[in-house]
Amino acid sequence: MDKVAVVILNWNGKRMMEHYLHSVVTCSEEATVYVADNASTDGSIEFLQEYFPQVRTIQLEKNWGFAEGYNKAFRQIEAEYFVLLNSDVEVTPHWLVPLISFMDQHQEVAACQPKLLSDTDRGSFEYAGASGGFIDRFGYPFCRGRIFEVVEKDHGQYDAPKEILWATGACLFIRASDYWSCGALDARFFAHNEEIDMCWRLHIQGRKIFCLPESHVYHLGGGTLPKGNPRKTFLNFRNNLTMLYKNLPDEELGYVMRMRWVLDYVAAFETLIVNRNWGDCKAIFQARRAFKKWLPQFKADRERIQKSPATGKVAQQAGFSLLWQYYFRRRKHFSDLPLF
Repeated sequence: MDKVAVVILNWNGKRMMEHYLHSVVTCSEEATVYVADNASTDGSIEFLQEYFPQVRTIQLEKNWGFAEGYNKAFRQIEAEYFVLLNSDVEVTPHWLVPLISFMDQHQEVAACQPKLLSDTDRGSFEYAGASGGFIDRFGYPFCRGRIFEVVEKDHGQYDAPKEILWATGACLFIRASDYWSCGALDARFFAHNEEIDMCWRLHIQGRKIFCLPESHVYHLGGGTLPKGNPRKTFLNFRNNLTMLYKNLPDEELGYVMRMRWVLDYVAAFETLIVNRNWGDCKAIFQARRAFKKWLPQFKADRERIQKSPATGKVAQQAGFSLLWQYYFRRRKHFSDLPLF
């Protein structure tokens, strides 16, 4: 059995692996490196066989998406720890050492992440995970180092280890036992918000998630679906609403869902009127319809989750509205937000 299995999920990402895989192989001495391939057609497998024969490959029969792709890959791996790593991440020497040491010493912690910096601007945080993730009362995600589109420069201001609500799926270090005990990534999500949903379920089970900035990596981001892609907008809105339905305690669910109905349609009209983006506007309407249509299949999930031992409001979920803080109070950095 492996101590640590670093698993890169790939779908037509040969170009990314040509640039980034060398760092993973040379800087991950403590782990076994795998590439799980979602039926790529760009020569990814042939590339791996020729240039990285030491990397273990798992060939999946079709593109299962992010969530189920990882689930199927992990079922074929025996390890104490899994690492979900995007193909567009450059890791740094000994990046795994602080993560392994911390997790070995803190059995109450289920998962963690390193600090994510931008590969195109190495003095700045990276959008996808920065220095650890949170959500506000209405489900909007934000990070230490990133609120909406405002990404901060890294001056060491968030270098202290911190308990967080979610660790980014771009580089997520998790105990295999916790991965399976919480129900793994929800395959129905396909992609987007699935790691937030899983981390939230871990909190509800009484487990902890941390960011450990002593370790840092560089992430390109947007390699599969870039910002502004209607498909990405659809998945983000549909999955975010589903995540809220599954995990919010009873006393919060009704109010939050009513507010999100208003906020989502405001967002749809804003994308159309202000940004003249009909694709994203249409995607938000479609996402709400899709959420309503598939909601019944999550009823049993919600009932099971709400019976977990630590059911109730999770401390790492902010009690404020991020939209209010950002647009009306002009608080655009994590350090400006009220304590929660």
